[in-house]
Amino acid sequence: MGHITSKDAYKNLEERINWFTQGAPPSDSLYNILQVLYTETEAKWVSLLPVRPFTAKKAAKIWNISEGKAEAFLEHLCEKALLVDSYYNGVRQFVMPPPMAGFIEFALMRTRGDIDQKYLSELYYQYMNEEEDFVKDLFFATETHLGRVYVQEPILTNDNTIHILDYERASHIIEEATHIGLGTCYCRHKMLHAGHPCEINAPLDVCLTFGDVARSLAEHGQHARLIDKKEAMDVLERSYAANLVQIGENVREDPAFICNCCGCCCEALQAARKFSPMQPVATTNYIPKISKECVGCGKCEKVCPVLAISMPNNKEGKAVAQVDNEVCLGCGVCVRSCPKKAIELVRREVQVITPVNSTHRFVLQAIEKGTLQNLIFDNQAFANHRAMAAVLGVILKLPPLKQMMASKQFKSIYLDKLLSNKSAKGL
Repeated sequence: MGHITSKDAYKNLEERINWFTQGAPPSDSLYNILQVLYTETEAKWVSLLPVRPFTAKKAAKIWNISEGKAEAFLEHLCEKALLVDSYYNGVRQFVMPPPMAGFIEFALMRTRGDIDQKYLSELYYQYMNEEEDFVKDLFFATETHLGRVYVQEPILTNDNTIHILDYERASHIIEEATHIGLGTCYCRHKMLHAGHPCEINAPLDVCLTFGDVARSLAEHGQHARLIDKKEAMDVLERSYAANLVQIGENVREDPAFICNCCGCCCEALQAARKFSPMQPVATTNYIPKISKECVGCGKCEKVCPVLAISMPNNKEGKAVAQVDNEVCLGCGVCVRSCPKKAIELVRREVQVITPVNSTHRFVLQAIEKGTLQNLIFDNQAFANHRAMAAVLGVILKLPPLKQMMASKQFKSIYLDKLLSNKSAKGL
């Protein structure tokens, strides 16, 4: 690999990152970001790694080095949060996290001295807050969203509580998690360094990760701190009190993260404001309903993170709250802020469909973006049977239109035969 120039190394890494369903559009800002996060050697070697989870043995073969040397280098990348590790049947595996939620955030989830976090934050601000390509690709390139909003449970009435599903509760996610990590809010940390501190002075220590992601970030480089369920619930309560919105991975089972977001710093909520009424995240299954008791104080308008509430005058010339249902996230922040209890959450008429798990979400997004083949193939090498089975298992459960799209993208006799057999059997 010695003949590869520094420029080639980072350009190859850019291409490798864009094998993800969620990529990162090339720009000078991204190039500079990668130079901060990766050394030239790291960029060269990481650009050769598979998209799917892999072992040290696999990496050693790709890099043509000993397995021991490969594992040491992979360990080093985990320490920098450029990779995360997990264990499958006792075998350690590694995977490169996507840009977001992934290695971009991990770099600012703790204070560290090995990189210039102020300079990196300024680059992030340029790439995500001033340039538009990354944000548009991240939040609007697919019908299936990366993230979804959780309703603030304490403000639900008894009637609402009867109908709320387990996966709609942030508290349920905490109760089910095998590991819980607590880190610094990347968004507010970034904005602070970039000279745009949080307008509501929201807490920084409220970023929650779960499962293997939490364990890996905590064990390698201390990018997160492992906490118990009681402390995690305290994080939720502090976030509710600060009028923050809970946004997690858009899956029903085992989400990797829940962020506690403010409208002034969070990229998703900023995108909701900037590109309204397009939705950057999946909403809750609730919507606010304003009662006649509204006195027009305007507190709900001030706390709405996506500016979905206005205060027009009614026929009597009195200011009353009005909700834009196309923009509203259904988070419930406005309900908590109302001094007259004139707002309640009611179920939306059309319910939001949430992907089952990460594989389900990846496949849906890949089909919608036209990159399904990248989940099946890595550098033209056929996937292993387990990864292939997971992807195909999701495809076989999709509606016919999505299956047809998948079949067109993935020209495989095997897939076509599976789909035709399914149709014939009426499964």
